[in-house]
Amino acid sequence: MGLQSQNLDLPREPGVYLFKNKLKKVLYVGKATDINSRVKSYFSPNPDRLMIPKLVESSEIIDYIVTSNPDEALILERELIRQHKPRYNSRLKDDKSYPLIILTDEEYPRIMYTRNPPKGSRIWGPFPNVGAAKQLIQLLRKQFGIRDKDCHGKDGCLSMQIGLCRGPCIDPEGYPKIVKIVTNILDGKGNQIIKELTNEMNKFSEKREYENAANHRDLIRAIETTLSQRIITSRFYRECDAIGFASRGNLGIITILHTKKGIVQGQQTWPLIHRGDIEDSICRFLSEYYSTNVPPSLILLPCNISDFLSSWLLKRRGSKVELRVPKRGKLIELKDLADKNARIKLEKDFKSSFGSLEKRALNECANYLEIESLDHIVCFDMSQLQGDVRVGASISLRLGKPEKSEYRKYKVKGKQLDDIHMMIEVVGRWIKNQEKWPDLLLIDGGKTHLDYIFDLLKENELDEEILIAALAKKEETLYRVNKEPIVLDKRGRALIYARDEAHRFVNQFHRKSRHKNILKDPLENIEGLGAKKIQVLQRFFEGRQGLLNASIEDLCEVPGIGRSLAERIFTGLSK
Repeated sequence: MGLQSQNLDLPREPGVYLFKNKLKKVLYVGKATDINSRVKSYFSPNPDRLMIPKLVESSEIIDYIVTSNPDEALILERELIRQHKPRYNSRLKDDKSYPLIILTDEEYPRIMYTRNPPKGSRIWGPFPNVGAAKQLIQLLRKQFGIRDKDCHGKDGCLSMQIGLCRGPCIDPEGYPKIVKIVTNILDGKGNQIIKELTNEMNKFSEKREYENAANHRDLIRAIETTLSQRIITSRFYRECDAIGFASRGNLGIITILHTKKGIVQGQQTWPLIHRGDIEDSICRFLSEYYSTNVPPSLILLPCNISDFLSSWLLKRRGSKVELRVPKRGKLIELKDLADKNARIKLEKDFKSSFGSLEKRALNECANYLEIESLDHIVCFDMSQLQGDVRVGASISLRLGKPEKSEYRKYKVKGKQLDDIHMMIEVVGRWIKNQEKWPDLLLIDGGKTHLDYIFDLLKENELDEEILIAALAKKEETLYRVNKEPIVLDKRGRALIYARDEAHRFVNQFHRKSRHKNILKDPLENIEGLGAKKIQVLQRFFEGRQGLLNASIEDLCEVPGIGRSLAERIFTGLSK
């Protein structure tokens, strides 16, 4: 039974709200200036988004966190989405966030490329195009000698020797000027600093200070060389940003075109997980991107956005930001160009992600089961013969192909004889050695197997971390937690392959283990008879043949062998 709006008791304060299912797994995170009013809008008979009825039906609980103001709510929403990866939220595909270019807050600042900037650093980014960002850093180091390592300015380094650093080792007094130039270039003020340097160069020439004039001339050339590379950085101040969007299934692409004085200066492309709601996807991108970039005075959008985000963008810029969904004229041409770039990138990424037959089968199966991804599957199976040799095994499939380095074999250590309790032991041992969890943990078995292993996950507080299913051979029936069992059709062939591969692997291991047991010396199975006593027996009877012909009385004459042990040895060798 889903939620009922009349049963909700929510505050009329700014903050975030979290829709959760009965297992307390977060399904959706939202923000609001008035939590009570916003949440109750989800129960409208005519919801404005297609996913809302499904979300409300799947939810049992709504939690909330009150914040001091709407801006804090926006930041908290972003972090909670990154943490919980809710099913019904759109989000950027790299949930670690994209790296940044920074200048450190030191006496002699360093340029760095990082996800975790040191305190006080100046920040540019984030950068979805890693190659372009690294190329930009290399260019700035080559042209201006801004340092990238903390050499303490004492001993010099290889970078100094090959002209990549003109830091405190060489010119501590001139280094601040280099930092200022690099900062202005990253801020998009390259042309402005060229004018300043040109004026200074002319003054030095008039004074006949030709060495200083030549240094300024070289700096101007370096800046012009850097600008001519047309590497796009996300801190260039643009007069207008045009946001383009395209989607196919759960894959979405956002393209942002930066323009200045009517000329397209550059483009960035961002992949995201799209949940069918364009406004939600666009808002997610805007809140991420402009959290580290100053918004321009005009942003062209594919759809209208909330007043909540509009007021936040205004505060980020410090002056008016015009948000427009263009319908005609030159602005619609620019907007269409952004959309076209997004569509081209989408088709390229779509073909890449669906390139192999294995990957197509995985995506088809994930959509069939309404699972976000099946790129990594781990499957367990057990094998035994009358309780004699008891083994288990797990296989790993990545992108539909066996990852043999992640296959594991297990000898059951406990005394349990049934498959379920043997599997509990083996899966428990696997859990202790994992750092990352697969998209799906699949076990060979039925509903009972699923319930016991799910209880094991709950004991280890992993029931919300690991998605689990059990596949029974009878009619290929798939059992999942809190879902009706389904008989897999051809769309589930990826799971059937995973189960069959686990079955093959564990049976292979079982056969080898049984064969080793057959070849094992029968003396090794006799209770109370260790390796040293076996050596004593063989020396006493001068080999295996003499031992096989020995009577119980003969065995009793061996030092350390009593009558009871002698009888066990005699019986064991007589089999």
